[in-house]
Amino acid sequence: MNIKTVESDLVKDKYHVIEHPSGLTIYVYPKEGYQSTYAIFGTNYGSVNTSFSVDGGERITVPDGIAHYLEHKLFESEDGDAFARYAKTGADANAYTSFEKTCYLFSCTDKFEESLEILLDFVQSPYFTPQTVAKEQGIIGQEIKMYDDSPNWRVMFNTLVGMYHNHPVRIDIAGTVESIAEITAEKLYDCYNSFYNLHNMVLCIAGNTTVEQVLSVADRMLKPAKDQTVTSYFEDEPYEVAQSYIEQKFPVTIPLFTLGFKENVCEKPATTQQLAYMDILLCMLASPSSKLYNKLRDEGLINDTFGYEHMEGPRYSAIMFSGESRDPKRTADIIKEYIREFKKNGIDIEEFERAKRAVYGETVSGFNSSEAIANIMVDMHFNNREIFKLVDAIAAATADDVAKRLDELLDPDNCTLSVVCGGEE
Repeated sequence: MNIKTVESDLVKDKYHVIEHPSGLTIYVYPKEGYQSTYAIFGTNYGSVNTSFSVDGGERITVPDGIAHYLEHKLFESEDGDAFARYAKTGADANAYTSFEKTCYLFSCTDKFEESLEILLDFVQSPYFTPQTVAKEQGIIGQEIKMYDDSPNWRVMFNTLVGMYHNHPVRIDIAGTVESIAEITAEKLYDCYNSFYNLHNMVLCIAGNTTVEQVLSVADRMLKPAKDQTVTSYFEDEPYEVAQSYIEQKFPVTIPLFTLGFKENVCEKPATTQQLAYMDILLCMLASPSSKLYNKLRDEGLINDTFGYEHMEGPRYSAIMFSGESRDPKRTADIIKEYIREFKKNGIDIEEFERAKRAVYGETVSGFNSSEAIANIMVDMHFNNREIFKLVDAIAAATADDVAKRLDELLDPDNCTLSVVCGGEE
């Protein structure tokens, strides 16, 4: 077993990386003086992985929404469900499926080892029958309808539909009522056996714990896995957006908008340095202290719901600006024109330094939260990045670095505006 300690001179902290004999990579980030512990057991498998093969074998295509369906079903076993077991330890447990990963998690202040044993047990113990699979269809069908009725969810997903022609990121994570009706126990096992392999997974634990505590459970609970290669397939995706404008009617008082900038198809995720430069760039562009934010606010076009985010995953990447606006089209036009001028005029050193300090401070403050640490470690692991190197990259970033990143991102002629506004559909 290989155990490596990673330290940061800037953060003044350290964590441990365990390459467990079972094939699982385990991160343990002890936080002295903390009362709670946060653990995430994740697999590099999300809603977009609907066409795949194992070790070069037959290509398997499964229904949309099956990763999310599988997440729901894993909590069940012949002896009951995992939530009932967690109730006995007092841990707060949950799970989520995103476009690119599925994670099972808990937080606790007591009985950590018992809760970790439950986590490692049920995620490694699938139990699917035709009867239990059918029972879940109604539950998830209701969840799908609930999201269909959420204006915030629809404005974001409509942006993805507008940006992408073929990539499955344009399909709701939970699938559709029609697609989940095609899910069977056999298909769930196909996905589980392909993606829930310990070599394709990670366990991240932060807070009141030690390597010895974690290994005392892991050595007992982890079943050795055969290493295998899973290849996911995606149709070719043009650079250009599919639609530049999408509108949907909803009973909202103030219209909602998302302006999404589609980026080049990503064969590999951005490097740690590229991620750092982009964080600084977006802070310069659209944080509450930016000129753009204040211009939009002064004109009454946005309120404090305005924000931005970067989405990335296998063969997709996008930057989104969103919020409420009484005139979404004018707001989008101002953002696009501001980006054009920003690219033309170059980086203002004073703005760069202010944004760099803000991003650095926000990133470092994240190390005070066990939950934040565990979540970012999962993301970093699946994208082949290292958490402390992100801090180093932010600290070392120059205006020239950010200017170069600006040239690669945010094409005002390749974006989609999604609007949800009042009125009958």
